[in-house]
Amino acid sequence: MAPPRRALIAVTSAHAPLYPGGKETGLFITEALHPFDVFRNAGFEVDLASETGKYSPDWLSTTDDWLKPNDRKIYEDRNSEFRRKLDNMLTPAQVNPDDYGIFFASAGHASLIDYPDAKGLQKIASTVWADGGVVSAVCHGGAIFTGVVDSNGAPVIKGRNVTGFTTKGEEEEGVLDTIKSWNRPTIEASATSLGAHYVSPPGPWDAFTQTDGRLVTGANPASATVTAEAAVAAFDKLK
Repeated sequence: MAPPRRALIAVTSAHAPLYPGGKETGLFITEALHPFDVFRNAGFEVDLASETGKYSPDWLSTTDDWLKPNDRKIYEDRNSEFRRKLDNMLTPAQVNPDDYGIFFASAGHASLIDYPDAKGLQKIASTVWADGGVVSAVCHGGAIFTGVVDSNGAPVIKGRNVTGFTTKGEEEEGVLDTIKSWNRPTIEASATSLGAHYVSPPGPWDAFTQTDGRLVTGANPASATVTAEAAVAAFDKLK
């Protein structure tokens, strides 16, 4: 029996200064919005959850370069399905992991802060995996994998091909020192430490995704749509 055709999008609840003038990182809006649209169009019910039930938008993700007019219309419409679910975020305690066939970790640099210790979200992802569902993450969402384990307690990404935001990309953005000040590893370093095979995209900003069985990962904001599409494709192969 295939897992339920229902997806849970995890959202970071952290925020911290990252950009010039002290502007903050938080949820990179399109990394949740684009997968939400993909899943809904593929016939999934979709819920959003963060570790605390709260979120803050990433400043960069709300600029015109990253939030295009159609996306902005949905995000700023408090009556849109996406915005209503964002504004009424679930907590892990309100989620039954067995209800979901896809777990998808959206991101934003803030994910590096809270995802490694997000025990509630990690337990949900681990249960979805144990139930035979698809576990997916985009960009910095891979920070969640520090606590997503299989039935033997091993990281689900161990020995698997994964991608995520590149260390080179962090250098280009000039935020590597800030990440170090958070005492957090880059996604590349974290994946390697968990025994995964990190696969770099052709360039830090190129749309790029990796599928390894029921594990699906994407490299950056431009990869949010293709990663969600790959997660749906992996789900549709399940029996």
